[in-house]
Amino acid sequence: MSNFVICINNDSNPASLVLGKVYRRLPDADAELHNMLRVIDEDKSEPDGYLYPASMFAPIELPKIAEQALVAAAQCAEL
Repeated sequence: MSNFVICINNDSNPASLVLGKVYRRLPDADAELHNMLRVIDEDKSEPDGYLYPASMFAPIELPKIAEQALVAAAQCAEL
């Protein structure tokens, strides 16, 4: 699965997820067994991300340069 997903449904979490926004998906094999995804959401208070139903997102493939830019931006935000 892609390292990034786009939010396609934020009905149950409008304060934590922005519809149409790209989020970084964190690896979590146990969550995926239960059709859940771990993402870093708008709250950002939990560095390990939060679990959401996978149906709230669609996987997307980004050009490598875009992935690098998003990861770098997230790292800058953590400082």
